[in-house]
Amino acid sequence: MNYTPSRYEGLVHYGTMRLWFISLFLPVLLAGCGEVWNNPYPHEDSGQNTLYSVFEERPKHLDPARSYSSNEVEFTGQIYEPPLQYHFLKRPYTLEPLTTAGLPVVRYWSSDGHELSPEAPAYAIARTTYDISIKPGIRYQPHPAFAVEESGQPRYLGLNEQGLASINTLGDFVYTGTRELTAEDYIYEIKRLASPRLNSPIFGLMSEYIDGLDELNRQLVVVAKSLPRDAWLDLRPYEFPGAKATGRYSFRITLKTHYPQFIYWLAMPFFAPVPWEAERFYTQPGMAERNLNLDWFPVGTGPFMLSENDPNRRMVMARNPNFHGENYPTEGEIEDSKKGLLTDAGKSLPLIDRAVFTLEKEEIPQWNKFLQGYYDASGISSDNFDQAVQFSPEGEADLTSEMKEKGIRLVTAVTTSSSYMGFNMKDPVVGHPGGESARKLRQAISIAVDYEEYISIFLNGRGIPAQGVLPPGIFGYKDDFNSVVYTSPGKRRSIEEARRLLAEAGYPNGRSAKTGEPLVLYFDTSATGPDAKSRLDWLIKQFSKLDIQLVIRATDYNRFQDKMLQGNAQIFQWGWNADYPDPENFLFLLYGPNAKAGRNGENAANYTNPEFDRLFVQMKGMANGQQRQEIIDRMTLMLREDAPWLFGFHPKAFSLQHAWMGNVKPNLMANNTLKYRRIDFLQRERKRADWNKPVFWPFVVSLLLLVAIVWPAWRQYRKQEEARA
Repeated sequence: MNYTPSRYEGLVHYGTMRLWFISLFLPVLLAGCGEVWNNPYPHEDSGQNTLYSVFEERPKHLDPARSYSSNEVEFTGQIYEPPLQYHFLKRPYTLEPLTTAGLPVVRYWSSDGHELSPEAPAYAIARTTYDISIKPGIRYQPHPAFAVEESGQPRYLGLNEQGLASINTLGDFVYTGTRELTAEDYIYEIKRLASPRLNSPIFGLMSEYIDGLDELNRQLVVVAKSLPRDAWLDLRPYEFPGAKATGRYSFRITLKTHYPQFIYWLAMPFFAPVPWEAERFYTQPGMAERNLNLDWFPVGTGPFMLSENDPNRRMVMARNPNFHGENYPTEGEIEDSKKGLLTDAGKSLPLIDRAVFTLEKEEIPQWNKFLQGYYDASGISSDNFDQAVQFSPEGEADLTSEMKEKGIRLVTAVTTSSSYMGFNMKDPVVGHPGGESARKLRQAISIAVDYEEYISIFLNGRGIPAQGVLPPGIFGYKDDFNSVVYTSPGKRRSIEEARRLLAEAGYPNGRSAKTGEPLVLYFDTSATGPDAKSRLDWLIKQFSKLDIQLVIRATDYNRFQDKMLQGNAQIFQWGWNADYPDPENFLFLLYGPNAKAGRNGENAANYTNPEFDRLFVQMKGMANGQQRQEIIDRMTLMLREDAPWLFGFHPKAFSLQHAWMGNVKPNLMANNTLKYRRIDFLQRERKRADWNKPVFWPFVVSLLLLVAIVWPAWRQYRKQEEARA
């Protein structure tokens, strides 16, 4: 049977062609609306004083007692306010008051209670006191924990599942409130460092110094066991000598020894105030199931508050309407004025209203959005380096003409950071239980893994091969070489020497001399996705030089942190950014009592060496000088021989900023610099529109091709219709 289309089918074809034509012309019609089609942000965000940035890993902890990662302090540093901060512009790094009326008054005491002069030797100091006075009138951000009824009773106390039925996020609470910051809030946070419910990563360290903190912890462990697991552990009734209020706006911290670095800790979120009302609010039934806690929704007095937390998509910080106020610095270094860094001198902070952080796990889309103007700043990946940066004949880094045409600026800095590969010293194969055999195995691997090659391939030369723990810019750093790995500066020992060490370790040609089985080692990492694959493949090849089989165990960063805490990793990659400009802040990463496994400290390798620990205790309280340098040199030699780390490299930071973003100066100590940023959002709107103009020629070409194809068929169809008529 022959098939002949009906007239109705012809009408359908005609309607379909009309829709086809409309779909082709629609982009042209929409162009008259003046919108940027590929804008990833809502239309209502246009023209707003907002900074746009990215985050690559979901923050695990935003509770100041628990947070100790750089991807977390990017948020906590803007929300919480410890007593002190670093001056934004001055170098060397200078501490200044933040919530305090002045710098702490530091006093030294002998064992018999007599006050000593500031010049007293460290061995004579039995106690140190810090008297701190905070400014009155500082208030917390709006939060439902402070909401009260007309009677003054808390509005949201005693909630249950029924009362939380319509609550999914913090913004679903209708009422909010606030209250004034007091000295007791700082005391409460210091007590939280000792809480067994929190396992603060700095408790082990701080318990060595803050008077009575360890005894407080033991007391709270007993109390916590007597309470239901999810019940609020109210810390207010438990007093201890290390932190006491001396007035509504003043308090004293007492150290049981001499520890001059403690003042730096007073500029970190660990010592920011936490209101007890927030803890009580968040420990109510049903809150944890909704991710309503301090790890997701902090409560602070800082210039910003976390208004949106969707860590799988984006996080938004908005201006805190209750912020007590602060002014942009009026002085800095000589060059700061020439660079425009004092243009906003004296202006009220913060200079932006909002900051939007979008989750970007892949480098290519992040880079493309930066070039389109949708992110205000960007790092430079290895794949994009040649597109962004070129070197002069003198070796100076400069921007390419493409970047200069867009008005993009390059900011560089040698970071006070160390990136390293660590061995779990609790592991029977690579760690302490393996004794001399394991030590020679670690030394062999240290020679085989060529970090000069890594820096060249993956960092475009943006790094310095590390010869020890300390980075440049920190007292104690020396520009020498690790004789275990190098024969002279820059000349790595041969792979034959590494193989000899491997054989002496009991693994000739990568096989056990006892069993003949191949040596298989395990590398734990949070690096996942296509961007990390090439680096991991490179690492496998480095181990294969010694015929060692390396197995990659990749997971997300939060799971990686859990494995480190449990001591389940064998070999791992990690890094450390300086918290404060002192060698103690790096050498404590290998101090035995600060072990990660079992103690939640920052000694991720779980390294122990009694002589190293003894020298560390001696060194940490000393003033910078020749004697301190000599002790650091001895400690460095021990670490080179024991090789608990492959020392890796010290990164050189290269970052790009669009012309509309102002007040950018690398500050390697401060973590609260968002309030200083300035955005010319009108210029950004113009540039976005200019850089993202719709391209019509593909539509035009498609239309012409369509006409060429359809027109003869259309004419034939019309002739058939006319003939039938």
